[in-house]
Amino acid sequence: MVTTASERFEAFTPQHYLLLGIFVVGCVAIGVLGRRVRGTASEEGVRRGFAVVLLAFTIPLTIALLLPGEWNKSTSLPIQLCDLAWVTAAIALWTEARWAIALTYFWALTLTVQGIITPSLGESFPELRFFGFWGQHFLIVWATVFLVWGLRRAPDWWGYRFTVAVTALWAVAVIAFNAVADTNYGYLNRKPSGTSILDALGPWPWYVAAEIVILVVVWALMTWPWVHARQRREREETAVRV
Repeated sequence: MVTTASERFEAFTPQHYLLLGIFVVGCVAIGVLGRRVRGTASEEGVRRGFAVVLLAFTIPLTIALLLPGEWNKSTSLPIQLCDLAWVTAAIALWTEARWAIALTYFWALTLTVQGIITPSLGESFPELRFFGFWGQHFLIVWATVFLVWGLRRAPDWWGYRFTVAVTALWAVAVIAFNAVADTNYGYLNRKPSGTSILDALGPWPWYVAAEIVILVVVWALMTWPWVHARQRREREETAVRV
């Protein structure tokens, strides 16, 4: 499907600001919901119900983008980190697996949020890719807010190291795939055609290396407060028992 310039989604327009408003309101609402059900008999049902909603939205759209008429070699394959993030988010919601919560937390609150704030989207309302992009990104972050701030399933240093290792393996695999298939998933083989934040990080491959360093540092900063709070709480509980 060919999209003309007039149909392209434009960032920082009234439409984008409306979407950002919906996103923020959703974060607050889902965080409050998580706190209210935490530790109650309904916690598991709400958590797994959220997983079903996420899957019911993302799976049909993912399949639809692979069908004739929507297929695009450069954008349809579900190998972006956000595509992996909705899978890990669904697993985390259903099982509370430590590794899935960690991957979802770190990917969602950096890469997925970046996509929401500075979207790279060729289609506008009411194109299928428009709904797929925004719905997927919103649900991934909302799932993270629900799990981490609502249910208090916070990450730790093991989750940090695991996420760094998995992300590095993903990057190597996708760079190789891009080179063979002449694609640019993750913008790992070249920068976007338009202006982007990557322009400030130098040419390829230096901007990829800079991205890795930034993520490693930011993810460490995102881990430390939770670990510190957990250790302080454990010390206080030990002092009370003594």
